[in-house]
Amino acid sequence: MATDALPLAGVRVLELAGATAQYCGKLLGDMGADVIKIEPPDGDLARRTGPFAGDVPSVNRSLPFWYFNTSKRGITLDLTQADGRKLCRRLASIADVVLESFPAGYLSSIDLGFDSLSRMRPDLILVSLTPFGQTGPWRNFRSTDLVSLALGGTMAMNGYDDISGSPPIRPDGDHSYLMACEYAFISVLLALLDREPTHLGQWIDVSIHEACSCTTEGAFGNWEYFHRVVRRQTARHAQANATSPWQHQTSDGRYVNLLGGGIPRSSSSWRPLVQWMDESGTAGDLTEERYESVVHRSPAQRTDPDSLHVLDLLGRFVRSLSAEEVYRKGQARRLPWAIVRSPEENLEDPHWQDRGFFVDVEQPQVGRNVTFPGAPYRFSRTPWRIGRRAPLLGEHNIEVYVRELGLSREELRLLFEQKVI
Repeated sequence: MATDALPLAGVRVLELAGATAQYCGKLLGDMGADVIKIEPPDGDLARRTGPFAGDVPSVNRSLPFWYFNTSKRGITLDLTQADGRKLCRRLASIADVVLESFPAGYLSSIDLGFDSLSRMRPDLILVSLTPFGQTGPWRNFRSTDLVSLALGGTMAMNGYDDISGSPPIRPDGDHSYLMACEYAFISVLLALLDREPTHLGQWIDVSIHEACSCTTEGAFGNWEYFHRVVRRQTARHAQANATSPWQHQTSDGRYVNLLGGGIPRSSSSWRPLVQWMDESGTAGDLTEERYESVVHRSPAQRTDPDSLHVLDLLGRFVRSLSAEEVYRKGQARRLPWAIVRSPEENLEDPHWQDRGFFVDVEQPQVGRNVTFPGAPYRFSRTPWRIGRRAPLLGEHNIEVYVRELGLSREELRLLFEQKVI
């Protein structure tokens, strides 16, 4: 695998992480870092997360594991055994970054914490990603993605206002883990940058709970400064004051989202919209100049009769069209309107296909390539790429332990028999 042109080429990462932190390792690996994933001898629990390729449960067929562990090498090691901890220290001595997601204080309890590792290698960067951080009264609380989204404030802002008494809604897909991993990824880049002139590493304490709390938009600000609690709203931003619906069902039964309920943000977009509606006979009295002033009001301010009248006519207009008409003709008039798409529609999107967003990765377990989402950024000189598929369980044991650490095959065999690897 050629990685010389990638931004993180030459950086070695030791990943002691499960489902909560594995995406950070992927982000580092896909940018060229040599990520060595260490798993228990029977495999990380993330390998047991479905769905599985061909609906056949196996430690080597988990589809989420395949995606979140690209560009990594995989080895096995039992850290509960003394020999396992010795090997881990040797691996850490040749790493630039150690990424871990054990409970707070666990690595220190087995002499693999930052104080111990930094004495061996002062420029080592240790990233600890945990539910609530390394300190504080909640440091030992148990958590899941559901707990993190609930306590972090994210769930309070997601739900429906058009269904009476509806509860908060959890976004699916381990969102809290992904948010924390992105913050962890950024923190690693900054620590590597800081290390260049200082030649010193540091311990980065990443809290999933705090990462979630950083993504609640205006909720904290509304409470801190105005003592207002934002309300959940269907398919639009949570607000202290109710705003008009942004989502409409179209004539073909699909749904579209219209920013601000469909009212443009400028007069230059308002006039083409009214002309479009007038041509279809649905503009009503919107051709009158007085309604144009509505565009200068924020969604929360559109509670006056003129604004409500405009929103009502817009809703009727959109519901009379097909979703594709709303999307294409709206965008042609520089209106931020879009269709609510299904996953298969996104896979077939010609724009993403043209940009090469989706990438095919060879998966020998199924004898064919599997399509994965790519990266949201483009580098002109040091392009991103998936370096390799996710590793099979223990796939790189010989490569790492024998060829790089210098163990003999006999030593490796004994470690295997003792279930250290």
